[in-house]
Amino acid sequence: MPDAPPLLSVRGLCKSYGTLSVVRNLDLDVMPGEVLGVLGPNGAGKTTVFNLIGGDAQADAGHMLLEGRSLNGLPPFERCRAGVGRTYQIPRPYGGMTVLENLLVAALFGGGMAERSATAHCMDMLERCGLLARANQLAAKLTLLDRKRLELARALASAPRLLLLDEIAGGLTDGEADQLIELVASLKSRRIAIVWIEHVLRAVMAVADRVLVLNFGERLAMGSPQAVMGHPDVRRIYLGREAVAP
Repeated sequence: MPDAPPLLSVRGLCKSYGTLSVVRNLDLDVMPGEVLGVLGPNGAGKTTVFNLIGGDAQADAGHMLLEGRSLNGLPPFERCRAGVGRTYQIPRPYGGMTVLENLLVAALFGGGMAERSATAHCMDMLERCGLLARANQLAAKLTLLDRKRLELARALASAPRLLLLDEIAGGLTDGEADQLIELVASLKSRRIAIVWIEHVLRAVMAVADRVLVLNFGERLAMGSPQAVMGHPDVRRIYLGREAVAP
């Protein structure tokens, strides 16, 4: 059986703001069902790559294909309908709506679902993310951990094929981060691919199939978590120390 084609294919992606080059000629493939961790120091271009894939920013050059369909030029809502879901580093739920209503907005307007099927789907996502007991609670009243859960559940409510996670474990205690890591690990399946920006290294090492390291907008290393973290340039630039010869 031939290998499956990439779910997401990115070629020659570039983005500059004035004279500052943020993403430089990036090539990237994400396979169906894969969890790809994205690491790099602050300012490496990680979130900008997400903005380019999700449509919050437009690329200066390059092209992006999702299941063979071009994403170039599409606004964010059309990319969501095409199968791109995203969380943000700082959760911003609709605070005056209930937890369930937050998901329904995503399912109805982001995923284009019918109301009856959307409600059942959203209840399933709440259960999966540990929020079913808070379905009728106002989102503004949630703890940080539950706002992070809501951010993830809302992204899943649009039934994405590609899920972009932006530092979902950031700002949590070790115990809370472990709960989120376990939740993300439970999402691994053939039906969805996950690209995960994260500074919590143990999260990426535990869940990711491959790791991409960015530095100054360019790909520094790509491969298995163990191979990438042993790469001398990664150890020097990302971890801040020289590699020690065996």
